[in-house]
Amino acid sequence: MPRVHLLSAPHAAAAALALTALMLTGCAADATPQGEGSAPGPTTPAASASATPVATATPTPDPSSTSGALPTDCRAILGDDVLDQLEGVPLNDPAFSPTGVQPDGTLICVWGDPTADTTGMTTTISRVYRGDALDLLNGLADDGYTCYQPDEGTRCEKTWKNDTYPVTDGRTLYWRDDTLVDTQYSNMMIDGYTASIAAHLFG
Repeated sequence: MPRVHLLSAPHAAAAALALTALMLTGCAADATPQGEGSAPGPTTPAASASATPVATATPTPDPSSTSGALPTDCRAILGDDVLDQLEGVPLNDPAFSPTGVQPDGTLICVWGDPTADTTGMTTTISRVYRGDALDLLNGLADDGYTCYQPDEGTRCEKTWKNDTYPVTDGRTLYWRDDTLVDTQYSNMMIDGYTASIAAHLFG
């Protein structure tokens, strides 16, 4: 099966010549950011299963890394248009753990009401180097994710029907410059969410 081709900012201009061009089956040609899920629905008391932080590949040291510092503020990485869509949605409620900045610098942002059955969104921003990122994204491509290369990075995404409720769940990942933005969501539509984070992190 065709494999994921990762881009890196210092080598972006020569990436097409330096690396084997690899296209994914079903990859989208349009790099326009998509929404992160379906429209929010009513909530009912229960623990939120969707707010569990998503595990990512374990980073390995890369002496050639040019990555910058990871962000430390879940709101500061989002544009006003995205924050408007999240108005009234709790962020990092104490019922969800862990959240915020972790000992290794990873930032975990959990948007959602802890009394909701399924509505919510968890974003993990972590350091993941090229080899680990390639393995992770290729594994997702094999699992039916659509992957493409917007803004000098690599984005993979997939949606599916919730097993219990009549809502849409999904996961979107964006990797660039040894930084992975990994968002899992359920019944929450936030247009331009991942693109907004990418714009803040990479300009």
